[in-house]
Order: sequence, then C-alpha cells, then structure tokens
Amino acid sequence: MRIGDVAKLAGVSVRALRYYEEQGLLIADRGPGGHRQYPQSAVERVKFIQMLYAAGLSSSAILQVLPFLDTLVASPRMARQLEAERDRLKAQIDDLTKAHDRLEDLIRLAALYEDSPATCEPNETPPTTPVTRSRRRLSGARLTRH
Repeated sequence: MRIGDVAKLAGVSVRALRYYEEQGLLIADRGPGGHRQYPQSAVERVKFIQMLYAAGLSSSAILQVLPFLDTLVASPRMARQLEAERDRLKAQIDDLTKAHDRLEDLIRLAALYEDSPATCEPNETPPTTPVTRSRRRLSGARLTRH
C-alpha cells in the first residue's frame, strides 16, 4: 500500500506516518522509484499507535509496547510499563478533578454575588459574611463590595 492509502484508511495524515517512521514505530519498504510501500497490517498498527498516543503514551513508551501488537504476548516489562503509564494518567486525572472541583466552588460563590455590585480585586480584604468566612479557602482574588 502507498502512504496516502494507509493514511486515508487509518484516519491520519501522511505527515503523521512519516513521523511514526522516523520514531521507529512504523516500517515501510521502498518500492521502485523510492516510494514507501506498507503492508496491509500497517493500517491496524497505525490505529493502535493512535490509541496509545490518545492514552498519553510517549513515542518511546509506544515503541516498548508495539511488540505486543506483533506477537500478542505481553512481557512482564511491557505490563509494568502500561501500569506505570496508567498510574501517571490517574495522577493527572486526580489533579484535574481537584482543579475542576475548585472551579465549581468558585462558580457557586460567584453565583451568590451575581446581582451584587461586587468586584474582584486582588489583595483586598473581603467583607465578612457567612459565605466569605466559609469560603476563605478559596484564596487568591477576593470579592469586595462597593
């Protein structure tokens, strides 16, 4: 198969295929005239590579996992690599969840002041209300009334 055909069937750009080849993730033979020729299996390989990239793996990590696609045998090293990647992603998800929850708190707090002439000024002392006392943990910019 030619590079354009693989790209179309796999849903990626020709440039992505060239990058995968540079990274050692994809191998192409050269046909007459120097054109890249890929086996039919390259389409599934590219889809697998895309799935691993979408899961947050780096090119070097993907290179360690690709033998699984060829052999369908998961080595203990590869299993540990996948577990480490999963744990890394879980930590990122936890951090994003905390940031999300903090934004939710800020949105709820802002809704309480939606119809007031409050402004958001850094480093000013907020008015003392039950809401502001309970929300002191939302440090940074503070709501003040004018």
